[in-house]
Amino acid sequence: MVTLKELAKLLNVSISTVSKALSDSNEIGESTKNRVNELAKELNYKPNRIAQQLKSSKTMVVGVVVPSLMNPFFAEVVHGIETTLDNHNYDMTVCISNESLEKEQRSFDLLSTGSVDGFIVAVARETQTKHSINHFNRVGKNTPIVMFDRVINDVECTKVVVDDFQSVYDATKYLIQEENRKKILLISNIEELSVGKYRINGYNKAIGESGLSPNILKLGREKNPRTFIYNYLNKNPEIDAILSIDHITGVMALNKSKLVGKRIPEDISVIGFGYEDAKYVSSPKISVIDQKAFEIGQNSAELLLNHLGSVDKIPHKTIMVKSELIFNDTTQKKA
Repeated sequence: MVTLKELAKLLNVSISTVSKALSDSNEIGESTKNRVNELAKELNYKPNRIAQQLKSSKTMVVGVVVPSLMNPFFAEVVHGIETTLDNHNYDMTVCISNESLEKEQRSFDLLSTGSVDGFIVAVARETQTKHSINHFNRVGKNTPIVMFDRVINDVECTKVVVDDFQSVYDATKYLIQEENRKKILLISNIEELSVGKYRINGYNKAIGESGLSPNILKLGREKNPRTFIYNYLNKNPEIDAILSIDHITGVMALNKSKLVGKRIPEDISVIGFGYEDAKYVSSPKISVIDQKAFEIGQNSAELLLNHLGSVDKIPHKTIMVKSELIFNDTTQKKA
């Protein structure tokens, strides 16, 4: 394996110049950086991570704690985080809270003993419902934390959120104004979470402004949500649109609408919440509010790296990623 010294000899520059170029230092010109990086890539140069850590007193590892990786949204966010960290020679350790406060606390205890330089986290369901924040406050005193999507406002840290209220408000308005839907059913299994509350509020505002009556189906801990949705649609044939505020129930609702004999989108429109590629797991292809999960991951990683790379303490801030309503086959597209 080629070494830093060998790279410097081949390029006829100092070892210090090669090192700074690979670290994207402002002290090195762009042409030199390009020469160094091209040769390093060509010769498959890998930095000595142990030596880097000893020199900088950093682990060059970020701890990522998420509720699940079975949820495509969180999987795509982690992909965005990993891609961004890799571009800056950082690795990550991923822990799954499985929506458990205790598991989330154990993850923080495990990783906060010098194993990672910072945290990126989406809060577990149980953590939000119990509003337990001691582990965040304890770790956050010495280690930077970035929260994304599911955040706790009382924790002082940088946050990356989606425009949850506005995105559902706009989607509901679209169904009312562009498709003339009158009986819009909102389906939720996350109403106790911060994101769920914002989305429900967006729906309620749009419905109220239009003089319509709200129809909200809360799944909660329903053991058989598919049957529950089917029975509701069967008993309420006047429903002419469905808006799901999470990905999974959107596809469920689409399938059950077909089973009760609804033509889609002629009789009933369906909009899910999640990511653009959701259209490939449903027939017809479902229209979605795309949360821009990869972009959320990128922003979260970049913000954490800014904290880690600054000598001075950077003020905490909250940035909002704008979602996008993507029309597919379950809505009557705008002309």
